[in-house]
Formats: sequence, structure tokens, C-alpha cells
Amino acid sequence: MKFGVLVFPGSNCDHDTYNVIAEVAHQPVTFLWHDSEDLAGVDAVLVPGGFAYGDYLRTGALARFSPVMQSVQRFAAGGGLVLGICNGFQILTEARFMCAWKPPIVHSPTNL
Repeated sequence: MKFGVLVFPGSNCDHDTYNVIAEVAHQPVTFLWHDSEDLAGVDAVLVPGGFAYGDYLRTGALARFSPVMQSVQRFAAGGGLVLGICNGFQILTEARFMCAWKPPIVHSPTNL
């Protein structure tokens, strides 16, 4: 399985994520630059944490407009695996990846 790690300006966990996939999981991995639409034939996209575009804005407020996010949207819509880690999840949320998600109905006992 080939992994792609998204890189945004100011992100600081992209190399950590890359190294875990390469050195611990022993899987092929490549960086995916935010300004490119090419997903390089990956099987899974990882959106790492860190502070993309700085910590003074919501991380995903700017990242969601990056050209790579359109490709990630199409990839996910086609059944591709996408994982957001920490602020990477915030980027996915800002990019509206969670709109179709419906939380499971959880029945809890009423007599606690």
C-alpha cells in the first residue's frame, strides 16, 4: 500500500508521519505538496497535524482551498482512504469531508 502525506506551509508533523510509514510500517510513502493536484498514485492520503498556515487561523480555513484538496475530495468520493491526524482532521472538516457522515445511533440505558 502506498501512502501520501500532505504538506502545507507551516505544517510540522509531515516528516514525522512520513517517517512512521517508511521506517516503522515499512510501506512506500511520498509527500504530496499542497499546491499540486497530483496524488502520485497513492492508496491512502494522510493529512498530518501541525500548524498549517500558522496557529492564529483555523488550520483548515486556508488549507481547504489548496489545489490538492480537490484531488483528495475526488479520491475520497471514489472510496479512497483518507486519514486526518490532529489538525489534519480539522482541515478535512473545513473542507467538508464530514458532511455526509452520520453519527451512529447509540442507545444508552435510561436508568443509570
